[in-house]
Amino acid sequence: MSRYTLIIGNKNYSSWSLRPWLLMRQAGIEFEERRLPLYTRTFKDEIREYSPAGKVPVLLDGALAVWDSLAIAEYLAEKHPDKHLWPADPAQRALARSISAEMHAGFSALRSNMGMNCRRSLPGVGRTVEVAADIDRIQRMWSECRAQASGRGPFLFGAFSIADAMYAPVVLRFRIYAVNLSPVPQQYADAMLALAPLQAWVEAGKAETEVIPAFEPATTP
Repeated sequence: MSRYTLIIGNKNYSSWSLRPWLLMRQAGIEFEERRLPLYTRTFKDEIREYSPAGKVPVLLDGALAVWDSLAIAEYLAEKHPDKHLWPADPAQRALARSISAEMHAGFSALRSNMGMNCRRSLPGVGRTVEVAADIDRIQRMWSECRAQASGRGPFLFGAFSIADAMYAPVVLRFRIYAVNLSPVPQQYADAMLALAPLQAWVEAGKAETEVIPAFEPATTP
């Protein structure tokens, strides 16, 4: 039996659930998955059994519950130092934490206007001035990180890290909404999209049958 249980929402929609799920799969940390479809009549009661915040994801480690994607990632980094979930170099680790926190707290325009939806192709939808600014900032960030990681692997800091897990839903959004990226960000996005666990998540999301109207934007840009 796995030590951990990860409570997640719909794979088609739940970007926050994707983050710790992908991190654990990519790092080889075993866990049992428990999916609670969002916005059902029973969801609030079901999730309250695991988290006082009433949101997914939640990591269960025995009697301990850890909620919030970034908190789960930090907990796993402490529990599994051998997995090197943050960069080893202190300066790189500080940068990785900074951009992860920026993702956690920011880019509200991108998240609001270009929601994750693995089943859809929505080129041009959701493009506002504010979204364009978010996209530009993310591209600059990815390019700067990749410049420092040259020769050490295809991810933001060379090897896959928590920072990559935090930006995985953005990579999917850029594909769903057909965002044209500069060469370096596109190379990074391609490396992420080639990950077998991320591909498995997308396929599972496409196979889900639940439809949440609020997360289904119109197809007209």
